[in-house]
Amino acid sequence: MESYAPQGDSDPLRAKARVESYAPGQVTAQPANAVRGGDVPAHVEAFVQRLLPHAQAASAGTGIPARFMLGQAALETGWGKAEIRGADGQNSHNLFGIKAGAGWKGKTVDIVTTEYVNGRPQKQVETFRAYDSYADSFRDYANLLRSNARYQNVIAQGRDAAGFAQGLQQAGYATDPAYASKLMGVIRLVETT
Repeated sequence: MESYAPQGDSDPLRAKARVESYAPGQVTAQPANAVRGGDVPAHVEAFVQRLLPHAQAASAGTGIPARFMLGQAALETGWGKAEIRGADGQNSHNLFGIKAGAGWKGKTVDIVTTEYVNGRPQKQVETFRAYDSYADSFRDYANLLRSNARYQNVIAQGRDAAGFAQGLQQAGYATDPAYASKLMGVIRLVETT
């Protein structure tokens, strides 16, 4: 996993991470005109169709378009190919790489992550939230965005993909300087489905 959290940050969204087995390039930013005429890759179409109802329900609670949340879930999980799994192989349904902070009372899964501390990668075991379903993952993500003042500008800019992506990055969701650009590219691909 790559984590984008400063050490000691207890905000579960700021302290989120991505699955270690996620290969750079597995999810690539696409130019706006990269997919034409319905030539959406099958794995993209399948990912969107599988999660769309859950994203739509979360959208109703936040006002953030479902396609933006689907784009972020796709970026964080490599289109579902690199979801967080427990040692027993069971899926955590954690689509957004949200860590389990001290206040989390639900199920968890521990995995090895790469945390960036002072700009340097360090492998360590971190605890992530685990959900019973993808619907629960979307609900929790929407609740965190809605209830954390840090992300109010993200919600306020929720109708614009660039504003959403930049807002997340500026609020500290990710320290990857290219995160907003990557997310916008994935959202563009989701929008073609």
